[in-house]
Amino acid sequence: MKLVILDSETVSKGDVSLDEITSLCDSSVYGYTPNELVAERIGDADAVLCNKCLITKDVFDRCPNLKFVGLFATGYNNVDLDAATEKGACVCNVPAYSTESVAQHTFAFILNFFSKIGDYSQTVANGDWINYKLFSYFYMPTDEICGKTLGIIGYGTIGKRVAQIARAFGMKVLAFTRTPKTEEGTEFTSLEELLRRSDVVTLHCPLTDKTKELINKDTLSMMKKTALLVNTSRGGVINEYDLADALEKESIAGACLDVLTYEPMREDCPLYNAKNCTITPHIAWAPKPTRERLLSVVAENIRKWLQGKPQNKVN
Repeated sequence: MKLVILDSETVSKGDVSLDEITSLCDSSVYGYTPNELVAERIGDADAVLCNKCLITKDVFDRCPNLKFVGLFATGYNNVDLDAATEKGACVCNVPAYSTESVAQHTFAFILNFFSKIGDYSQTVANGDWINYKLFSYFYMPTDEICGKTLGIIGYGTIGKRVAQIARAFGMKVLAFTRTPKTEEGTEFTSLEELLRRSDVVTLHCPLTDKTKELINKDTLSMMKKTALLVNTSRGGVINEYDLADALEKESIAGACLDVLTYEPMREDCPLYNAKNCTITPHIAWAPKPTRERLLSVVAENIRKWLQGKPQNKVN
């Protein structure tokens, strides 16, 4: 069997090994593949692994041997599932591997926003503490998250873990999800009620036709002026022009984002240097232990498929 890995650098810079995967079959590994070269590099291979490369209908048409598409990710919106099914190809993702790291990153954003750690650290680096007459200065207001209300949009594995951490901090938890649920300590509400009541709104939903630009000028207008918006899901869930406008007008207090509609960030991104906006380059999922876990599941996905017992199949 021939396997092609299209974008290994999205999961390893040499710090985690691909051997568990490449030892399974004849493998070709590319660090990065532009979309126009995807079909050419897959060629007559039976299987392909990728993170963000587009596996389109044209790719399936040009690569008739392709029967397995494995993702280095939970999301699979870069694969044409209808075309895969039509061609008899199995598409497998890796669910739940990044639960702990994404929940951690979510609270890193929240804690930094309320405690102003980055801002105060910069003032110390600038020499402000050296030149201050008292033992402490606190001209940038900080706040406690205990007693605050956290609104979670999307209550899958990550959303549920975020709720558990929030309760440990003494926060009240609201949630909006397409699937009705009950859980002690979490109040499930409509989207509108969640936006009105929450001090922090955090997004943990997949990008679908129903969630695309779910956060827009209308939904942003429902939020408190003091509220923080956090997104560690997919950039397309937010209308970035509407968010930039809301931040400029101080309609909400701030935004913390690990994902954007276009990645890598474009120079014309409306949120580039936006007021009260913290952006990290899609790293919530990327701690080394998380990536090691990811690669182990990817290898197991291939093994199970070879045995005729595919796991984590999404089509």
